[in-house]
Amino acid sequence: MIQKIKIIKTLIIIFSLCFPFTANAQTVEEIIKGRKAMFSENYQNAKKISILLKSKKIEEAKPLMKKISDNYIKLLDYFPENTKEGFKTEALPTIWENKDEFNALMKKASDDMIKLAKAIETAEDLRAAQKELMWSNCTACHSRFRAPH
Repeated sequence: MIQKIKIIKTLIIIFSLCFPFTANAQTVEEIIKGRKAMFSENYQNAKKISILLKSKKIEEAKPLMKKISDNYIKLLDYFPENTKEGFKTEALPTIWENKDEFNALMKKASDDMIKLAKAIETAEDLRAAQKELMWSNCTACHSRFRAPH
């Protein structure tokens, strides 16, 4: 029985290596809706972080910061060329015209969330730390890469 389990696990690993599942295997609709969902989740978590930090619940805020950071890295794969329009995307063409700049901003936002998780331990002004390391990235991206509402 144990030998059968080992064989099945080995086959699953081989299959997953031969046929990886990536954002490229998704439909345009799934990609656009997926990125919108991640940005929405990031925003909701950022609001929760603000509330938690205001209440001095630093340890409860840290996992949300990690989640936001992880989402920014995942989002790098959610802007292929074929997702420029449709499905109520608010992404501007400047994302694809300035892909390196956009990707750098996503990476910076991810890194800044990790920095924020460390900075809140010693920051005298939690609001200022949030503004510098969290909200400023939102503003920078929205002003350049997102259609106004």
